[in-house]
Order: sequence, then structure tokens, then C-alpha cells
Amino acid sequence: MALLEQIPVAVPDNTFAIIEAFKADTEEKKVNLCPGIYRDDNAKTWVLPSVKKAREIIQADPHLNHDISPQMGYPDLVSTARQITFGDTLGSRSITSMQTIAGTGANYLIARFLSCVAQPKTVWLSNPTWENHPKIWRHTNPAMEQRLYPYYDYKTSTLDIEGMISTMKEQASRGDVIVLQACAHNPTGLDPSREQWEAIANVCEEKGLFPILDSAYQGFATGDIDNDGWVLRHFATRSNGAIEFAVAQSFSKNFGLYGERVGALHVVTRNHNTAAKVEATLKQISRAEITSTPSFGAKVVATIVQNPDLREQWQQDLNTMSGRLRDMRRRLHGELTKRDTPGNWRHLLTDIGMFSMTGLSQEQVTTLKDMFHVYLLPTGRLSFTGLTTGNVEYVAESIHQVITL
Repeated sequence: MALLEQIPVAVPDNTFAIIEAFKADTEEKKVNLCPGIYRDDNAKTWVLPSVKKAREIIQADPHLNHDISPQMGYPDLVSTARQITFGDTLGSRSITSMQTIAGTGANYLIARFLSCVAQPKTVWLSNPTWENHPKIWRHTNPAMEQRLYPYYDYKTSTLDIEGMISTMKEQASRGDVIVLQACAHNPTGLDPSREQWEAIANVCEEKGLFPILDSAYQGFATGDIDNDGWVLRHFATRSNGAIEFAVAQSFSKNFGLYGERVGALHVVTRNHNTAAKVEATLKQISRAEITSTPSFGAKVVATIVQNPDLREQWQQDLNTMSGRLRDMRRRLHGELTKRDTPGNWRHLLTDIGMFSMTGLSQEQVTTLKDMFHVYLLPTGRLSFTGLTTGNVEYVAESIHQVITL
């Protein structure tokens, strides 16, 4: 038998498999409510006006070259990423920041780093979580135990904060890793309140856990980067720096740079000696994995944030995106309510960001696709970016028909 014939059959990724199925669907009324990519009201991927202007500035620079970036990334992007994440709250905290291949790369890099230097036995993920979280940790460290903490109450569409806190207090061990989402939780769209975040931070400190705050939607969720980044800054400033933690940051959503793969990893430690060792280890891992990060998307982000006029335009862009999603939430809720569609729909108005859970079973999701050509993930997660003023009534009627069959 040839060596490569022994490879086991791999399970296709749900999201990309559905994208391909949607492309092959010839139905004119088809609607894709799966991808985590912002679309405008014409269901087209939107290039932010601030990004268009930044590209023009960069490309007009006669000194533009294609030199390799430093190991820690394009310096202006790294400092910009840190400023967006923490503002002026770090004070004397020691921090190591590194450019990554988007948020996925940041999540992977911190998983690899911790597996190498801390060797935690368990990583805790929310139930449910972004489908790539368990894949990243399984790929990075197959021997590490993955456990789920309660997060979403499927019966009430609310946060199970009591279950989450009690589980971590009773079952988590010192040195465990816990993955938290900073805002616009994927797939539920349901975030803790500030009081609940304080309780979560307390249990992380009491139990000696290492939190990873996955920050994929800062500014995109509500249009306000300070509001969306509150928990990041709370962890950085509480208890005189007692908690060491990491932030995996993505610029895909809030700058619309999905194909440029721009992100950053921030590791917050207790002193400068530790930070120096963190940086040295991250450099070793990155050198073997990618050598250095791509610079064009990084220059786009840095140019926007450092230019006052472009930053003001970016703020308008964030308001445009977050505002359209809020409008689609109101419209879908209104159409389902108007039809007296069975189910709990109130949470569509209080969730934030791209996603909410519909409560549809996997069988109902299949029926929705086969009968009405409306595509959801098998979990029933709905991405509001696929809704438009032209299809929201059709989507609501399709969901109503499936539920009342």
C-alpha cells in the first residue's frame, strides 16, 4: 500500500461545505445565512470607504516596497492593535503584542504557546462556541482535554451565568485555560453584562485560570470600540494585575479585511522579565510556522487608525455595519411576530453582532434548505449579514412554514 493511501477520510468543514452547496444552488430566491462575513443590503461583500481611501494612500506612496516585516509584525499595526484593544488602561502592565494571521492565527498561536510552556491539562470552551475553537485546540494539542462550561440556555435563550460560574468553581483546576469571547458571542450573539463579567473575572482569579479573550468583533458589535472592548480593559486593570491572560484579536470584521488575514495576539503578564520570555518563545514558534506576517492589510489598518480623517470615516463605517444588523434583527423579529411563529424570538432584539440561535433542529434546518433554499448552519445559527430588505419577509415566512409543518 502506498503511504498516502493510508490517510483517513477527513470530515468536511461545515461552513465551507455549505458555501459550496449554496454556490451550486440554482434557485433564484436562495438565501445564505451561514457565513460570518458582512454583506450590504444587496447581499454583496462591502469594502469599507475608509479602507478604499487607505489603499489609495498606501499605493500612492513612491517608497512603498515589499520588504519582509519584523518578527513581531508590522510595527505600526502592532501598536495600533494594542491601542484599539486596551486604550490607555494598561498602565504598568507588561504586555507582549504580535501580529498574526487574523484571529484564527492568534488563537492558534496562543494555543501552541501555552501547550509548549505551560502544558495545561484542560481547556474550557463555552457551550456552544465558535466551531473552530475545538478544532484549533485539537490540532494544536490532541492530548489536552476539552471541556465545556454552561453558557447558553436553549430553553430561555438567555445566559446561564449561574451554571457557568458554579461549573468553573467546582470543576476547573489551577492552570486550566478558559476561552472567553469578548463581545458578540459566536454563535449565540449573547454576551455577559458587566456585572457578570466581573463575576467571571473573579472566578478566573480565584481558581488560577488562564483566560484567552477572543476579540473578533470589537467596534463591529455595537459601533463603539470602547464599549465592545470593556471586558478586555477590565481584565487588564483589575486587582493590580493579578490575572495573566491573552487576547486573540481579529481585524476581519471591523475593517472588512476578510481576505487580508490581519490580526494580533496580546499576552499580558506580571513583569517585564516574563514578557521578554514570552516574546522570545513566540518568535521561535512564528519563525517555524510563517517566518513573518503579510504587511499590506496591516498597513491598511494602521493607516486608518493613525489618520484622523480616516479614523472618523472608519467610525462611520462601523456605525453603518452595526446599524444595518440591528435593523435586520428588528425586521426579522417583526415578521416572525406578525406571523405568530411558534418559538422564542425576543432575544433577536437583545443579542448583538452577526449571530443568533434560531432554536431550529438539525432536521428543520435541512427542511429549510431543501424546501426553501434558505441556508443555516446545522446548529440553527443564523447570520444576520445574509438578510436584506428584499429577502427578510421570505426568510421569515420560510422559517414559519418549517416550524408549523
